[in-house]
Amino acid sequence: IVVVGGVLWWKNGLSAVNPQSKESTIFVVQKGDGVKEISNRLKQKGLIKSSVIFFLLVRQLGIDKKIEAGDFRLSQSMTAQEIAENLTHGTLDIWITVPEGKRAAEIAEILKEKIPTYDSSWPNVLSVWEGYLFPDTYLIPKDADIEMVVNQMRGNFDTKYATLNANSTNLTKEEIVIIASLIEREAITDAEKPIIAGILLNRLNLAMPLQVDATIQYAKGKNPQTQKWWEEVALEEYKSILSDYNTYLFVGLPPKPISNPGIVALRAAVSPTDTDYLYYLHDKDRKIRYAKTL
Repeated sequence: IVVVGGVLWWKNGLSAVNPQSKESTIFVVQKGDGVKEISNRLKQKGLIKSSVIFFLLVRQLGIDKKIEAGDFRLSQSMTAQEIAENLTHGTLDIWITVPEGKRAAEIAEILKEKIPTYDSSWPNVLSVWEGYLFPDTYLIPKDADIEMVVNQMRGNFDTKYATLNANSTNLTKEEIVIIASLIEREAITDAEKPIIAGILLNRLNLAMPLQVDATIQYAKGKNPQTQKWWEEVALEEYKSILSDYNTYLFVGLPPKPISNPGIVALRAAVSPTDTDYLYYLHDKDRKIRYAKTL
């Protein structure tokens, strides 16, 4: 009786909640969700009959590490096994993380690796919005076009920018974003960002060249040999890189942002530390050093 009862319990738990259902629902798996949490939420949403059986099934199939994060279109007409297998490959969208300080071309490389609909026009479109592609983790549909991606990232930027006290500065929005993009590439820690912002503004106010290495790195682009971005600047390149972005040759801000800054860098540009420093560098231990004179 116990064996027969166990078999019936297992089979019933694997069967569809409503085989006749023609409706579907979107079920979201967040990054980091465990099988137990997913099982409980599937049961709460009425998509499976038993969270315990679903949990055991996933372990039995050996797919607990293969479940993807994203949105899934599921139905009560699906069996527990169909739902489990769908969670390993049927996501409607993909979680994509864009770190702070990436340039548009690097963001294009991230999207190329993740989004099936990516095409060669995307880098050019993204570059138009350099500085305004807010770094964050996004849930992007697999069939997204570039307009959808840009709108999502730009919308996030607008939301975050609105939290800044931008009226406290005489800088324009474009100047704030450009300065924040420099800070994002120059700073190693968040604590440094307001001080670096203060130093850059001091140089601007004195009509000194900004002398930001990252602007030359931006002008250099990707090294065709190493396929790397942001490589160190060679001594001769301070004068040989003839670009409007070379802040050693030209006084003032570069024409456009050089990276896509996060909220801390944007906040630093708006609310810099009031300092007498005009110089900074990072030592061999990556600790920043400040100075008033060369």
